[in-house]
Amino acid sequence: MTPLPRHIADTIVADPPSGEHADLGTNPNPLRLNSYDEWSALRAVIVGSGRHHPAHDRDLSFDLFLYENIVEDNDLAAKPWLRPPFTGPRQRIPIAQQYLDELDEDIAGLVTTLESVGITVHRPLELDPATTEIRTPAWSATMLPALNIRDSVIVLGDEIVETPPLMRARYFENQLLKPTFLEYFRRGARWSVMPRPVMTDGSFDFSYVAGSGSPDEPITVTTRPDDSPYRVGVEPMLDAAQIVRFGRDVLVNVSTAHHQLAFDWLERQFAGRLRFHRVYRLSDDHIDSTVVPLRPGLLLVRGPEVLDRLPRPLQRWDHICYPEPTGLPGYGPDDLVLASRYIDMNVLSIGPDTVLANPDHPALIRQLEAKRIDVIPVRHRHRRLFGGGFHCFTVDVVRDGEATDYFD
Repeated sequence: MTPLPRHIADTIVADPPSGEHADLGTNPNPLRLNSYDEWSALRAVIVGSGRHHPAHDRDLSFDLFLYENIVEDNDLAAKPWLRPPFTGPRQRIPIAQQYLDELDEDIAGLVTTLESVGITVHRPLELDPATTEIRTPAWSATMLPALNIRDSVIVLGDEIVETPPLMRARYFENQLLKPTFLEYFRRGARWSVMPRPVMTDGSFDFSYVAGSGSPDEPITVTTRPDDSPYRVGVEPMLDAAQIVRFGRDVLVNVSTAHHQLAFDWLERQFAGRLRFHRVYRLSDDHIDSTVVPLRPGLLLVRGPEVLDRLPRPLQRWDHICYPEPTGLPGYGPDDLVLASRYIDMNVLSIGPDTVLANPDHPALIRQLEAKRIDVIPVRHRHRRLFGGGFHCFTVDVVRDGEATDYFD
């Protein structure tokens, strides 16, 4: 694949996407589901959509899932309404229409860039604006569009794995991806769904927020009182963005008891096929802005201290330390920042020597190029407001890689 010239990729802004998924059934050269790593040549990908994003729906699950971002990436003195703890009724936090329009433009540019280098792009169904409320027997929430789709599904080899969300508002998000999943299933893919949680207040482990536990001891569960008639206790919950693939070996960030239960499910589901490695509390949840494999033998890491916490084989890999973040936009007291200062680490590899990255961080681009990685700059203005970069907004469904043993 030949990268776009930078002056072209940097300025692409296509019409906003229609939201219709690609017509897989009429593809004369249909691709079969296959994705074992984060870097081999990308052939097909799903790109999320932010269309009809209603608002942020703040409740206990929202605050717990985004705890680090709330307390570290927002000025709580200027936003007293945002300060935890997790009490009170649900709260809708509006999003300025300008940000939503510019998000659509930037995602359209991402889609155009991927298609221009020969990659098949699938899209979610658009969220119907009339779907304002979702409900289970235990709770209700405002449904969100399928935007940060890396959080709710991952492809492990030839298997689609839907993971249970940690935010109630995202409970049915994968419904918008079903047409693409179903077509790959018809072509022979495996398809599994981790058990759906009940998600009462007592389902959540607060030990990470409370600062309890250590890597050498079992996680000590900390819960809140739960008077729901549907309570079941702490459940498996895990975002797929806590998973990083290295061929036969898979890293999983485990920070809470429900992450550990999900890790146990993955080990049993893929016993004899893949090897899973528990990484303890690299972050509260996602790790694709902490450690990013760029190709065999090369990692992008937030800092050198990250290497010491990785499995020993990865400690021998060469690495790039993420340079001091630059080009981050400023926001007002009514805006909610959902991603850290390190969000531009969230690059998308389309081959072992080519990545899509944000042009607002030229120091990172220079470091990547120094390692002979070609960079295609693609505009992404509001990655901090919408909690995701290019890796977050995509799910790679077809890559060339296999279940190679990179660790031995």
